[in-house]
Amino acid sequence: MINTIEKLGAYNVWANAKLLTHLDGIVATGAELPARALRLFSHLLNAQAIWLARLTGTQSPVKVWQEHDLAGLHKLHQRTSPSLHQYMQQADDAEMTRMISYANSQGNSYDSQVSDILTHVCVHANYHRAQVATTLRESGLEPINTDFITYCRELAGQA
Repeated sequence: MINTIEKLGAYNVWANAKLLTHLDGIVATGAELPARALRLFSHLLNAQAIWLARLTGTQSPVKVWQEHDLAGLHKLHQRTSPSLHQYMQQADDAEMTRMISYANSQGNSYDSQVSDILTHVCVHANYHRAQVATTLRESGLEPINTDFITYCRELAGQA
């Protein structure tokens, strides 16, 4: 059986890394990255760290809208994207169906199933990567394709 959540986790690592490499390339040309793009990508990676902390019962190292420069984004990606993927790889059925209680950034309390949280993290990241792409285009910069099917094609050697 295909573990879709684990595959989404691997895709998430790939897409975040691909976007970071693209942003590095933009900076290397001397262009300035739009502040909104950095803010959105910061939020995406912050959310990964926050959800991972909730899942593991630890303290988040970041706040939901904390902003990072490009070097900080690289560090946060390295700390969160592979760890989140590893969590997805190791989660068995009992873990996937486990309910966790947490409070969101506004202090509201919720209970959610781990599999729903892991799915949300990947969907949330994709949403914000698309916003980064739109922001780049609106700023006269070329965005990068981080679509899931592009990842699948690359895995299959069809890139």
